Amino acid sequence: MKFGKVASAPEPKTYEFYEPAFKFLMQKRIYRILIICSNYDFFMLEDDSRIDEQIFNEYVSLNLRYPPIFIHANSAQHAFRVLQEDRIDLIISMINLSGTDAFELSKEIKTDYPKIPIVVLTHFSREVSLKLENEDLSAIDYVFSWLGNPNLLLAIIKLIEDKMNLEYDIEKVGVQAVLLVEDSVRFYSSYLPNLYTILFQQTREFMTEGLNEHRSMLRMRGRPKILLATTYEEAVEFYNRYKKNLLGIISDVSYKRNGVRDTEAGFRLSRKIKADNQYLPVLLQSSSLKSGKVAKELKVGFLYKYSKTLSLELRRFVKKYFAFGDFIFEMPGEQKEIARASNLKELQKQICKIPDASLAYHIKRNHISKWLRARALFPIADLIVSLRLDQFNNLDEIRTYIYESISNYRISKSRGIIAKFKENKYDEYMRFARIGEGSLGGKARGLAFIDSFLKKRYKEFKQLKDVVITIPRTVVLTTDIFDEFMEMNDLYAIGLSSDLSDEEILCQFVRKKLPPQLEKSLLAFIAVSPNPIAIRSSSVLEDSHYQPFAGIYSTYMIPTVPNSPQRTLHLLSMAIKSVYASVFYKSSKAYMEATSNAIDEEKMAIILQEVAGTQYGDVFYPNISGVARSMNFYPIELEKTEGGIANLALGLGRIIVEGGTTLRVSPEYPEKVLQLSSPSMALRDTQNHFFALDLNPDKFSPSVDEGMNIRKLRIRDAEKHGSIKLLASSFDFQDNRIRPGVNYPGKKIITFENILKHKAFPLSKILITLLKMGQKQMSKPIEIEFAVNLDTPKGSPKIFSFLQIRPIVQTANNQNVNLDKVEENETILFSKQALGNGVIEAIHDIVYVKPETFNAAESPTIALEIEKMNKKMVGENKNYVLIGPGRWGSSDHWLGIPVKWSQISAARLIVESGLENFRIDPSQGTHFFQNLTSFRVGYFTINPYENDGFYDLDFLSKKEPVFENQYIRHIHFDEALEIQIDGQRNKGVILKPQEK
Repeated sequence: MKFGKVASAPEPKTYEFYEPAFKFLMQKRIYRILIICSNYDFFMLEDDSRIDEQIFNEYVSLNLRYPPIFIHANSAQHAFRVLQEDRIDLIISMINLSGTDAFELSKEIKTDYPKIPIVVLTHFSREVSLKLENEDLSAIDYVFSWLGNPNLLLAIIKLIEDKMNLEYDIEKVGVQAVLLVEDSVRFYSSYLPNLYTILFQQTREFMTEGLNEHRSMLRMRGRPKILLATTYEEAVEFYNRYKKNLLGIISDVSYKRNGVRDTEAGFRLSRKIKADNQYLPVLLQSSSLKSGKVAKELKVGFLYKYSKTLSLELRRFVKKYFAFGDFIFEMPGEQKEIARASNLKELQKQICKIPDASLAYHIKRNHISKWLRARALFPIADLIVSLRLDQFNNLDEIRTYIYESISNYRISKSRGIIAKFKENKYDEYMRFARIGEGSLGGKARGLAFIDSFLKKRYKEFKQLKDVVITIPRTVVLTTDIFDEFMEMNDLYAIGLSSDLSDEEILCQFVRKKLPPQLEKSLLAFIAVSPNPIAIRSSSVLEDSHYQPFAGIYSTYMIPTVPNSPQRTLHLLSMAIKSVYASVFYKSSKAYMEATSNAIDEEKMAIILQEVAGTQYGDVFYPNISGVARSMNFYPIELEKTEGGIANLALGLGRIIVEGGTTLRVSPEYPEKVLQLSSPSMALRDTQNHFFALDLNPDKFSPSVDEGMNIRKLRIRDAEKHGSIKLLASSFDFQDNRIRPGVNYPGKKIITFENILKHKAFPLSKILITLLKMGQKQMSKPIEIEFAVNLDTPKGSPKIFSFLQIRPIVQTANNQNVNLDKVEENETILFSKQALGNGVIEAIHDIVYVKPETFNAAESPTIALEIEKMNKKMVGENKNYVLIGPGRWGSSDHWLGIPVKWSQISAARLIVESGLENFRIDPSQGTHFFQNLTSFRVGYFTINPYENDGFYDLDFLSKKEPVFENQYIRHIHFDEALEIQIDGQRNKGVILKPQEK
């Protein structure tokens, strides 16, 4: 291609590359941050001090000496003391601090300290959204929605620092920016961490072979900034001021213009920008799919806000059109990749290879200079941005010019980057480690929190003789490993498919390869871990403060193969990929829909953890597994609600979380166990089997059934192993009595009598202490999982392994309900064992299992019938009351109907009703139970055949059913049912509707 030259281009060989004044960038910084929240929230915000580490590393890389210091205040009074004594640059307040209104507190602080930015963090819910609409936010700079993502805190700090440094960095030096126009707290809280993640990834790419360490550090100060506008006028002001430095614009469609919400504000902004600069990328996003048609007409990008892949689509658009990621060479009009460059060296090579039409296309639109500016390569960008086609005789001259300019720049600035591996530093003394730079996930964060307060804050455990309280050796694969695995294998299309079964998804995942650099780290972990390994999920949302995803994802256990680390590595790799696959199983997607989360928002970290226990022959298990709660929702006699409750079992904890028969114990009254109140009850209601890990490596294979290598054994097997010496009692058939210990003839019963009554191990004391500590630190009731190893080598202490901690989400409904004057004949159902508090509204439907035809053998079939009914209710956007016999959610269909959460997700009140010959005590240790309380579902237990509660089945039987078959009956009421729960007295009722 030839064209007449009318102007001269600068000579690249003699061009003097100036050194940008990087040292003067980001001069205004946040040094001291006051965080006002509970002790647990502070730990969670820091992500096991990870936020400190991230910011410290960034400050070191920016050649700054003093990274921010986090100062914690757990009350308003404490906060004002800190403000009086210290210079604070930023205040972050959690909305749920007990006894404190974050908005009123902000007003008080702003009055005395008007120049300090104030940020409020809140969980996302409809109630909070309504509160924000009506709240006076004049004292608050920003409100953000907190879902446990530690990257949000870093994004908040960066956003405020960016705003503080706009004038000099952009206008004087030429730093680039991205404009985000969004007034939804929920969505900009999601977008900003994603955008900053991309920005920080971008800054890491600055570290090319052309930079020495010192220059690399300085250059990273030139990363693009983010501007956040919440109104049309603010967006226009930002655009007019910084339009020469904008990489692109992301805008909502509906937000305020002239003080009034304008449902077409985003369209107006797009037209204004495109009229001024047709090549500036604009991305519109809306909750209405119709807006996509208008966006297409405007020739701008479009995102549907409620897309399940919103974050993924956002990252793809930004990387493609905002000059992030690789430079993609295209042919004009085709939008088809013909070549790419990931760094300056590759760009230099591709310039010589691409067709003339592609080169002219990118130069005309300043794509190359924009890509260079996004990487803070300002000297080269400034040189190339001035190029015009009419300055050269032909495109070959332009190629030569760009090639030589880059070559000269690289020669003058190039330095190599040295990678460091830490696998050789991992040894048996390390209890908790991480692989990757992403989030630990909720479950691992809880483990890190446990480790922190066990080792640093409390010394009383050291007073326990011959007992060690610890977490098992743990390594966490952080969420960026998951991202890399998904992207390198292009697995999102498979995972998000609605056509593939769980088994097909698993098969596809297992066939793929893990990131290659992960193998050395896994081998290093295997080398110091003689015990079997549990591979546990730790997603970002799992066990978070407001949305515990308990038991939704898979957990696997594998044996370590002696003298064969490679075979162990193979088993471990398959298990890791199987956990990743479980993110996309049918039940996981249903749970996501129920929580209004997009599955693409979910990120999976994985915990690799030594299994607590001992090897007995060809199996492995702990002597005791347990789940304990600081709140006892079903107190009996001397027990108190706040006294806590525990479920204990021999063997692996699988039997507890799946709702099997275990021993219910109040740690405050360990000698008073209802199940042991008579020999007949002890024989009937105590554990008769247990679970153990099969140590044969051939028994493990990728499977949707995570228990494929878990063996179900009899108590007699444990007796042969010698593992129940301190756990069992002996039943004397002749005297019809139970004798403590195993040194008597007769059937062995798992009573834990030597532990609970005779204190052979201080389990009750440990649980009381841990539950009180955990609740105090989290400022919420908690649930913990643990295991105890009593069969340690001679001279070694017994080991209490703390496996997990999570909050119990309580209802925020504080309505006072008094049911003392309610008569049973006024009710359809009256429960004296009710969980929840307040009034459940807008329920018109009751679905109940017909007692007259119920057969426990047919419970799995009944579960499928209820699933069909639930699907119908979900489709009609209805909630309902569900009543049935036995223990809902039990994996043992002889104890109750074995539904999973996704099969009853629309139920707002669930009732366990005993029958005349079918009475099952409620279980509080199951994942099923945890999820019910997390969603604030009412939970009643009645046993009317023992005068424990009232159930007017005759009243329901006389109503015309909407649906009825052999197993279930569906009744609809024209008037909404009145459902009340007295949380203080654990009473609940469904009142009969008033007859017209």
